[in-house]
Amino acid sequence: QVQLVESGGGLVQAGGSLRLSCAASGRTFSNYIMGWFRQAPGKEREFVATISWSGGSTYYADSVKGRFTISRDNAKNTLYLQMNSLKPENTAVYYCAAHFTIVTTPTYLYWGQGTQVTVSS
Repeated sequence: QVQLVESGGGLVQAGGSLRLSCAASGRTFSNYIMGWFRQAPGKEREFVATISWSGGSTYYADSVKGRFTISRDNAKNTLYLQMNSLKPENTAVYYCAAHFTIVTTPTYLYWGQGTQVTVSS
């Protein structure tokens, strides 16, 4: 299995930017599809973005297209999420996850512990 640890969350003003990282250990990182999900208080966990094994294909939730960018560095076993033009409604715990197929549902096999992102208005 693979172990995932997110970092980079914090408090930012609306319109600001954050870059989340997800460090992977265990099995070969490049074997996995990687994704970012988020969960706000009282809401279900929702899909944010996913990226293919090589990084050549990416998919985004409509709500983040054009503002968020998912990327990966297989040499560093690290997944990233660059978040720009943040809005208060982006406040949530952000999770990285690993799977063997590209899906946008929270059915990924492995999950990190999450990192809190808070956007103030």
